[in-house]
Amino acid sequence: MKHFTQFESKKLADSLIEKALAYKSHPRMEAAKGLGKKIGCIFLNPSLRTRASTQIAALNLGMDPIVMNMDKEGWALEMKEGAIMNKGTVEHIKDAAGVLGSYFDILAIRAFPSLTNKQEDIEDFIFNQFIKYSGVPVISLESAIRHPLQSLADMVTIHENVGQIKKPKVVLTWAPHIKAIPHAVANSFAEWAIGCGHDLTITHPEGYNLDPMFTQGAKIELDQQKALEGADFVYVKNWSAYNDYGKIVTTDNSWMLTEKHFKHAKKAKVMHCLPVRRNIEISDEILDGTRSLVQEQANNRIYAAQSVISHILG
Repeated sequence: MKHFTQFESKKLADSLIEKALAYKSHPRMEAAKGLGKKIGCIFLNPSLRTRASTQIAALNLGMDPIVMNMDKEGWALEMKEGAIMNKGTVEHIKDAAGVLGSYFDILAIRAFPSLTNKQEDIEDFIFNQFIKYSGVPVISLESAIRHPLQSLADMVTIHENVGQIKKPKVVLTWAPHIKAIPHAVANSFAEWAIGCGHDLTITHPEGYNLDPMFTQGAKIELDQQKALEGADFVYVKNWSAYNDYGKIVTTDNSWMLTEKHFKHAKKAKVMHCLPVRRNIEISDEILDGTRSLVQEQANNRIYAAQSVISHILG
């Protein structure tokens, strides 16, 4: 694994999960592994958990993390090949990524989609420009179409809470939101849940189907209550339309997860990547109740990142 950008294999996923759990028990057990090495955390978009957890993970391994907010503190980047730079952009990605690659041993990049140029987003254009021109291993801190560090932490969380269940029923449910949200978390969660061998059901209102590339092997159910029956884990996330790209098709408030939804899933645990719009996506009673694994997921972000950085270090 040179770069960490997506699910690659169950064998690798199992290894990363095992390593993450080992680090969770002993965070500093390899405190000298990254001594003398630097990781550049490059943010083109906002972050809380991803930013903090990646820095802590690097420090646990003895690395020096340096954070750059390229959306606020860096030059406006030109991404297009052959561009005549006579407008707002100041520095070409070729030059910026090349410099960053010479400064750092690993780059960790966050870049959101435009939600307007569907083809460019599907191709993960901005993210792949960093891979193309930096010349060093790149970790995805979320791209236009995936959020693999979040999904690895999610798989760690399920692994810790699955108990004796052989093949848990995992439900990914759409939730309402006040604005159009990217598909990255939902795509990535589906990719990892299916890849790790979980029984995945995806439920959403009409018009909110995800890119089929990420949902092959999942059951699709448009009746949320039916989908939740017998669930062991329920992952809540909003996403905008894929076919009518980036649009809000409906804001049906009945899809907000409340305790009444668990009539036929008495023991189900609830997950969300955060940040969450309380009482829009999920009710307070769920988030603050015994079903919630949300804080545990957030804590596992550290050890997921640490596992990946360690693997890349070798």
